[in-house]
Amino acid sequence: MTKLIIQIPCYNEESTLGTTLEALPRQLEGIDIIEWLIVDDGSIDNTVEVAKAYGVDHIVRLTTNRGLAKAFMAGLEASIKAGADIIVNTDADNQYCAEDIPKLIEPILLGRAEIVIGARPIFKIKHFSPIKKLLQKFGSWVVRLASSTDIPDAPSGFRAFSREAAMRMNVFNEYTYTLETIIQAGQKGIVMTSVPIRTNGYLRPSRLVKSIPTYIKRSIFTILRIFMVYRPLRFFLILGTVPFSAGFLLGLRWLIYFFQGTARTRIPSLILATILILIGFQLWMFGLVADLLSVNRKLMEEIQLRMRRMDAERTKEKD
Repeated sequence: MTKLIIQIPCYNEESTLGTTLEALPRQLEGIDIIEWLIVDDGSIDNTVEVAKAYGVDHIVRLTTNRGLAKAFMAGLEASIKAGADIIVNTDADNQYCAEDIPKLIEPILLGRAEIVIGARPIFKIKHFSPIKKLLQKFGSWVVRLASSTDIPDAPSGFRAFSREAAMRMNVFNEYTYTLETIIQAGQKGIVMTSVPIRTNGYLRPSRLVKSIPTYIKRSIFTILRIFMVYRPLRFFLILGTVPFSAGFLLGLRWLIYFFQGTARTRIPSLILATILILIGFQLWMFGLVADLLSVNRKLMEEIQLRMRRMDAERTKEKD
C-alpha cells in the first residue's frame, strides 16, 4: 500500500484554500491512498473551517504564527507519523497546478530520486516583475553552487519527498524552507531532481517576498548560515584566506622594501600585516573547531532519524 499525503501550510488562507483543495486529486495511478493535510500556522480567520468543509484528512494546528519554515516542518512530521510514503508540499494560494502532481511524484515512484522539485516557467509568469524574475534565476544559481545540485527553480514550494528524505530533513531557518532543504539535501547526498510544472492564475500577492531588498538579504543570510552549519571548515577556510592573503602580501611588500635598504621603517604596514595574518589564522581555527563540533550534530541527526523511522514503522504496523 502506497500512501501519498499532500500537505499545505496555511496562514489566513480562507479566501484561496477552497480553490486549492478543489484541484487536488483523490486518486492517482500507482498510489493506493491519498490524504490531505493542512498546517494551520496560527490563522485568525476561517481557514480551519474551510479545510473541514472540503474534507481535509489531517489538520495540524499551531497556536501562534511561527512562520512558513516551521509550518512546513510540522507538516512533514505529521505526514511521517500518519504513515506517508510520499509527501507533496504545495501552497494554499493555488499557485501550482495540481494536475502536475503525477509528474512530480513519478521519479520517486520509479526510484530515480528522493526529492523532486517543480520548476516553474519563471519568465512566463505574468505577475512576476522583471527584477523578481532575474532575482529568482540568480538565487537558484547561487543555491546550485552552494548545494552542488542542478535545481533550476530553488524557491519553488511545489515539491515531493520520499518518506526517507522527509525523515532526514531539518530546517533551522525561520523565514523559508525552500533554499535550506535543497542545500541540506545536497550536502547529505540525497538524490534530487526537477520536473517542469505549470502555474495557475494570480490570486494574492506573495507573503514571503514583501520587498525585493528584504528577500535578497534574508536569502543571503540563509545560504551563509547553512554553509556554516554543513560546511564549517570550508566556510571558515575561505573566509580566513581573505585577511591572511592580504596580510601575507603586505608582509611580503614590507620584506621587499626592508631588503632594498629603504630609509622608511614602514612599521604601520608591518603591524597591519601581522593583524590580518592573525585574523586569518583565527578564522581557520574557528573552522577546525566548528568542524569537530559538527560531528555531534551529525550524531544527533542520526538519533532523530532513527526515532522518526520507529514512529513511521509503528504507524505502518497499525495500518
